[in-house]
Amino acid sequence: MEIVFAASECAPWAKTGGLADVVSALPRTLVKMGHRVSVYLPYYRQVAKLAPNAPVVLPSVTVPFPSYNRFVRILDGGQAEGVKTYFVDCPELFDRESFYATPSGDYPDNAERFGLLSRAIIEATKVLGVPDVYHVHDWQTAMLAVMLRSIYYFDPVLRRVPAVLTIHNGGYQGAFPPQTIEKLLLPWEMFTFDKLEQNDSLNFLKGGIVYADAITTVSRTYAKEIQTAEFGNGLEGTLQKRSGDLFGILNGADYEEWDPVTDRHIAAHYSAANLDGKKECRRDLLHAFGFNGIGDQTAVIGIVSRFATQKGFGFLMQIIDRLVKEDMVLMILGNGEEYYERLLAEVAGRYPAKVRVQVKFDNVLAHKIEAGADMFLMPSRYEPGGLNQIYSLKYGTVPIVRATGGLEDTIDEKPDGGGNGFKFWGYDAEAFLDAIRRALATFRNKEAWTAMMKRGMAQDFSWDKPAAEYVRVYERVIENRS
Repeated sequence: MEIVFAASECAPWAKTGGLADVVSALPRTLVKMGHRVSVYLPYYRQVAKLAPNAPVVLPSVTVPFPSYNRFVRILDGGQAEGVKTYFVDCPELFDRESFYATPSGDYPDNAERFGLLSRAIIEATKVLGVPDVYHVHDWQTAMLAVMLRSIYYFDPVLRRVPAVLTIHNGGYQGAFPPQTIEKLLLPWEMFTFDKLEQNDSLNFLKGGIVYADAITTVSRTYAKEIQTAEFGNGLEGTLQKRSGDLFGILNGADYEEWDPVTDRHIAAHYSAANLDGKKECRRDLLHAFGFNGIGDQTAVIGIVSRFATQKGFGFLMQIIDRLVKEDMVLMILGNGEEYYERLLAEVAGRYPAKVRVQVKFDNVLAHKIEAGADMFLMPSRYEPGGLNQIYSLKYGTVPIVRATGGLEDTIDEKPDGGGNGFKFWGYDAEAFLDAIRRALATFRNKEAWTAMMKRGMAQDFSWDKPAAEYVRVYERVIENRS
């Protein structure tokens, strides 16, 4: 099977979150299964730094707009582990400091930027190889599915090619003014509530949901949640209409990158059979955050996260004055909303013996936290899939999570203590604190704690099973269009 991935991010080229990890790892697994996969990405400034001399494959692809054309190049990003990468090079749209926005807000021409990306990928594949299926990701490439069924409807080469849309986070939808419909050369009759219109805006994600042959999202629970008013962000009705074509497929973990047996970023390697190295990783982590004299009986708690309300930092702020009275230390790594960056720095200044914060993205330090912490907090208000809780399980770092999305699907708290972590339900900071206290009580029972660690480490969340589920979705939509 020939599969084309269209996305705005892919590790190691361009990454802001889990989307980049999925678009990197899933194609590699599909190739191992015998499929042929190409990934198309924008040639951002950051990508150009990593691949400054990428060879030109197509010197000029025309992308029309109402009163002008843009001309993009397709560059060869090379082949790694069997996956072919191509870059869409349009300097006036992609040679910028950031992918999507400046500190003052989104780029005002994002509709043109990512509309162009979708159309350029379609045009490029007509020359470089039309796939059996397009796999598009989030609002940034959802318009590819719309264009296939509208602008390219009569194209004999593309008419039977399906598109699968994966929603990594339904909170980001790509909503633009109505006139965007003309900008992208789409017919005005598509600007209706049952197609592209949402709250008097042209909604890229909604268009993808309406026109894709199948929709997937990154956990079974999130697939149910986004069909409700609480989590659907206004698109729940549209998703309910497509419920027969909506599949929840849990993200896998890249164990080549995240495994304490082989991790090149941590102080010592360890496994469930020999946990001695985790003690060394714990000492190394405490040193990295400047803690001294922390005894074995004191729980080391870690957070690696984007600082945002979605990630549950409001819950943390509500309980922090009581949490610091417990026998624990808390280490937080990440960046994000300026409000939480300032608030967390203030908390660390108030409780220096208990809380340390590093405001930055640091991949090495993220690995050190996963390996060195005893517990990992993920109190997300919603979490479509989540990867850090899966990494934590592999590293014997017990997760404490809110029961939502992929967190609900992967973390199992049993009344007898036989699960792999701790959960709380509802929008309730008190329930969050109670879950942490349950974890701390279990931590004092070293035998029970070690058994819980080992249960988590034994679980397999590799990409093999999710990739097989995606193949079944591809086969379904190809058959439906044949």
